[in-house]
Amino acid sequence: MTRRLLVGRGLSALATALIPTTLTLAVLRTHGHESGALGVVLACELVPLLVFLPVGGVLADRLRPERVILLADLVRCLAQVAIGAELVAGSGRLAVLAVLSAVSGVAIAFGMPAVPRLVAAFVPVADRLRVNARIGVVTSVSGVAAPAVAGGMAMAVGPGWAAALTGLLFAGSALTLGGIRTSGDVTPENRRTEARENRRAEAYENRGAEAYENRGAEAPDFRGAEAYENRGAEAPDFRGAEAPDFRGAEAPAYRRTGASADRRTDASADRRTGASANRETAEKRFGRELAEGWREVRVRPWFLRSVLGHGVWHLTAGLFLTLGPLTAVAHLGGEGAWVLVAQAGTAGLVLGVLAAPRLPILGPISAATGTTRMRRPIVVVQVAAALYALPLAALAVPAPAWVIAGAYFAAMCGLGVLSPLWETVVAQEIPEGALGRVRSLDQLISFAARPFGLAVAVPLAALAGTTGLLLAAGALVAAANLAAIVRTPVGPPRAAPRRRSPAPGPRA
Repeated sequence: MTRRLLVGRGLSALATALIPTTLTLAVLRTHGHESGALGVVLACELVPLLVFLPVGGVLADRLRPERVILLADLVRCLAQVAIGAELVAGSGRLAVLAVLSAVSGVAIAFGMPAVPRLVAAFVPVADRLRVNARIGVVTSVSGVAAPAVAGGMAMAVGPGWAAALTGLLFAGSALTLGGIRTSGDVTPENRRTEARENRRAEAYENRGAEAYENRGAEAPDFRGAEAYENRGAEAPDFRGAEAPDFRGAEAPAYRRTGASADRRTDASADRRTGASANRETAEKRFGRELAEGWREVRVRPWFLRSVLGHGVWHLTAGLFLTLGPLTAVAHLGGEGAWVLVAQAGTAGLVLGVLAAPRLPILGPISAATGTTRMRRPIVVVQVAAALYALPLAALAVPAPAWVIAGAYFAAMCGLGVLSPLWETVVAQEIPEGALGRVRSLDQLISFAARPFGLAVAVPLAALAGTTGLLLAAGALVAAANLAAIVRTPVGPPRAAPRRRSPAPGPRA
């Protein structure tokens, strides 16, 4: 089954990486260099992705992850096959490509948060780092190979057939990942962790409920004394005078008319308000689940600080990937210099992913909880992200091509270590029932920051100069990621308390 997980993630990663190159070549071939056409198509995929990611996180925690992934990949398959058919037919209408790209973006938003949940539900805790490292290798190789595959197919048989191949890859991903069976429940170690958290939360939050219960315990004594004192005086008169009249006159009328009137009133009220009440209930439930996911983030400052640091890293990566080729062509001898830098980065990424499971940061498996205790993993993650300052500083000078390539190798090696380690520690420290919502926030910040960096790189370089912009970006990415570990606790992060339902009020 682990092999099935790796194959499915590889197919999905390759298909996802094929889309931008295929769409770019398709739009350029059908619409030439028409102003804004390519931007519209790419934005139609990105904007729905960002908007619906929080919704996908809620559904990933509410439903079984393999079912969410199955449906999302099938939708992406149909969208890409439709794009291929549109291109093969020779029309390539911009509106059709934009709508189908938006459908793909929505499907990505629903499918991505479910992947960490699937891994957490399927892979034992002791094997997660190793499996995440293998997934990292597969996805990294897929990301590197995808542009060459898409470009080769577009030149040989046209971008329409490349889109059709993308659809087939998504079908394979749906059949492999969607065929993995999970229990749909959280794992035993997370249930034990949540039980401990619930006990701590209840001890703090239910003091008011205990006071209420104590007051209620005193009431029966008072009522019993009053009933005992009044039993001899009031009861005989009440039974002798009032009760027969009530039973003989009023009770039958009430039985004949009261119940039917109540039924008619309730039925009428249900018909008038049923649909709106159901919508309101669904909206409240979604809002409550979304708020609970944010609560899991809020009580873990280490997670929020790290995610913001990673967002800064994605932003500066957009700057580097835009200004790097321009600088290489203008100052480093041409396109060959940038090819050297890019290849060095790819080699560093693969090496880092392979080295991550072998780092001496793992402690023994706890016999009590069955979990692996990591030694300051967030420190390793954030230092790895901060290494991206090296290629930014080297490009700002600019240094010789081989120096920039070495710096980029080190930075991408750090990213290779970061990716599987981050996946593992987040899955271990976040309750499985909230993992989809929490990771959707992480993915939202990352997906928004990288395109923003790509978009603003050239305008900012025109205003501040390439050297000043890259030096400021390097200082920012180092400061943001290293600041995230200044106050990181040595022990496990503090978990969010679970709220109990309030104690029932006294009856009228």
